[in-house]
Amino acid sequence: MWRTNLAVALVVIGTLAVYTAVANVIPQVESEVPTELALGADVTAEELVAAGEDLYAGAGGCTACHGLGTRAPDVVGVAGRVCVERKPELDCKEYLYESLTDPGAYVVEGFQPIMPDMRRTLSNEQIWAVVAFLQSQGGEVTVAAADIGAADAAGEEDTGTGTAPSGAAGSGFATDPSDPAGLLREAACTVCHVLDGVGAPVGPPFDGMAELDESYIRRSILYPAADTAQGYEALAGTMPATYGEQFSAAQLEAIVQFLAERP
Repeated sequence: MWRTNLAVALVVIGTLAVYTAVANVIPQVESEVPTELALGADVTAEELVAAGEDLYAGAGGCTACHGLGTRAPDVVGVAGRVCVERKPELDCKEYLYESLTDPGAYVVEGFQPIMPDMRRTLSNEQIWAVVAFLQSQGGEVTVAAADIGAADAAGEEDTGTGTAPSGAAGSGFATDPSDPAGLLREAACTVCHVLDGVGAPVGPPFDGMAELDESYIRRSILYPAADTAQGYEALAGTMPATYGEQFSAAQLEAIVQFLAERP
């Protein structure tokens, strides 16, 4: 009997050793989250543009829609030039800031109003950095530290009109965990995923996720760059990696359970 038990133990140990070795040689992909900025009163236009470019191309998640050619207007190379044509009553930086914080105020002809309020994801400093980067694309950068300070002061005086306050990065979502579908809509997830037949088929549909393991769904929300669903390789890295900070633990688990039961 002891020989049998020893053989079983050796097989188990050997199997664990093999899987451990395989796990250690697999490249680990680290999700990117928007790094907080600390821009002083003497910040230069070049520093703003560099920070904004990093956000635009990375953790800001902008390339998930902009640059695809169908879901949102292309902005690289032209934003700073065409901005003055959109709303003549606003100067370029005012229009770009409004486009990021109140995207429904003006929707470019031919596109749908699917862009979320970026105050849900980025701080005011980050938003103004993105504005500076966009201004640099074919135009003159006029964003300055005074713009950031003025917007921060306005956010502190917010009267609760229903919009996210300035500088609210990571402030989370208001929908109760008992309404996971509402949470997904509030988080603008249907901008890229289909839910109940409604939404854009950019990423994997939420409908039909019952066949997936809960741990896989949870990991895909928290670390979207770690795994890429088959057939969506071209969009790898475009999903924002900030939901782990924005959803509360209860909200996250409610969403995971909801998706794991989607037929």
